[in-house]
Amino acid sequence: MQIYSFLFKWKKNCLPNFKKKVSLQFVRTVYVCSNQLVASFEEAKKNRMSQIENELETSRLLRDWYRIHKRELPWRESSDPYIIWISEIILQQTRVAQGMDYFLRFTERFPDVASLASAEEDEVLKYWQGLGYYSRARNLHAAAKDIMERFGGIFPERYEDVISLKGIGEYTAAAIVSFVWNQPYPVVDGNVFRVLSRLFAVDTPIDTPKGKKAFTELAGLVMDPRYAGQHNQAIMELGALQCVPQNPDCEACPLKGHCAAYGAGDVQIYPVKQKKTRTRDRYFHYLYIIYKGKTWLSRRKGKDIWEGLYEFPLIETDKAMDFAELQTTDAFRRLFAGAGRLNVSADLQGVKHVLSHQILYTAFYRIEIEREGDALKSYLPVATGDVEKYAVPRLIHIYLEKLEGNLSE
Repeated sequence: MQIYSFLFKWKKNCLPNFKKKVSLQFVRTVYVCSNQLVASFEEAKKNRMSQIENELETSRLLRDWYRIHKRELPWRESSDPYIIWISEIILQQTRVAQGMDYFLRFTERFPDVASLASAEEDEVLKYWQGLGYYSRARNLHAAAKDIMERFGGIFPERYEDVISLKGIGEYTAAAIVSFVWNQPYPVVDGNVFRVLSRLFAVDTPIDTPKGKKAFTELAGLVMDPRYAGQHNQAIMELGALQCVPQNPDCEACPLKGHCAAYGAGDVQIYPVKQKKTRTRDRYFHYLYIIYKGKTWLSRRKGKDIWEGLYEFPLIETDKAMDFAELQTTDAFRRLFAGAGRLNVSADLQGVKHVLSHQILYTAFYRIEIEREGDALKSYLPVATGDVEKYAVPRLIHIYLEKLEGNLSE
């Protein structure tokens, strides 16, 4: 009966529009095709509903696990976007255990946007000392000033405004607006990359633009937008505690029933990365020059490591060399011209300091001089006991601690 009803409607509504005669066979074909289209649509809708249910189930499993296993961290007790912002910037390149004391110290001195914005950059860098990647501290300082100027000192709520602040990218902006205001923006950091790449067995390299786009879309798919903040916290925590890089305990994972990599026994091959960037070797020779209770510092400039931090006079060479060879260089001779006899009373050599894409092979020399040469006039004179009042690289801080220990023995 359905086909006759269809033919009647076709004859009444569609056939008059055709200028040529239409065969009954053609009408039957249209009928069959239309039914197939409807069936395909219904099947697609059914599959999508099933997919949505699986996605919501994934989010629910994550959140249930998180409520039981989450770590108690000070920034999780706060709904202040400023506190969340500081914690996220610190944790970008620092492990939680290492960053905790720095976070507490930094937020005690700079408890809000206004206090950070009004501080001098040197002081901000000093409180950041030891965390490395000092551009983060400079960007925090600049962004705090921007918030004071553009938003009247109130941290902005709109994602577009948050991401416009210096030093805040897609991940940090998503973390802030989802944690504080439950806005449905997915976070994608190293932990999330790992969880998603294993969950869906995605072999697209995570450190490529294509990979970043693909994983951001996946992160949005598995997120229940009603619980965006808690979901984002949960998937990050799962990556930090459960879905770890090496030898994860998959049997205890709440997502093992959904995990494609676990099902295939291929967990360890994910995530996929491109070939590592080649590291650069550098050779630093620091000269801790002493004369009448004072020493000299200079402030690093340019787009290099430790921009804005203070250091002892530095000679960088293109190869490793001992002190005798260093003394023959033009840079050494210029620095100590007119300084008289040199007394090298303490030294520390062969210090290896590993940065993200650089390895520093460093030597320190404590040198007492007879006279203050002209070359030192371009440096900042500082009392030897006041060096640590300045923001210095952690490498120099470690040297001073070792030197103090040696001198006190």
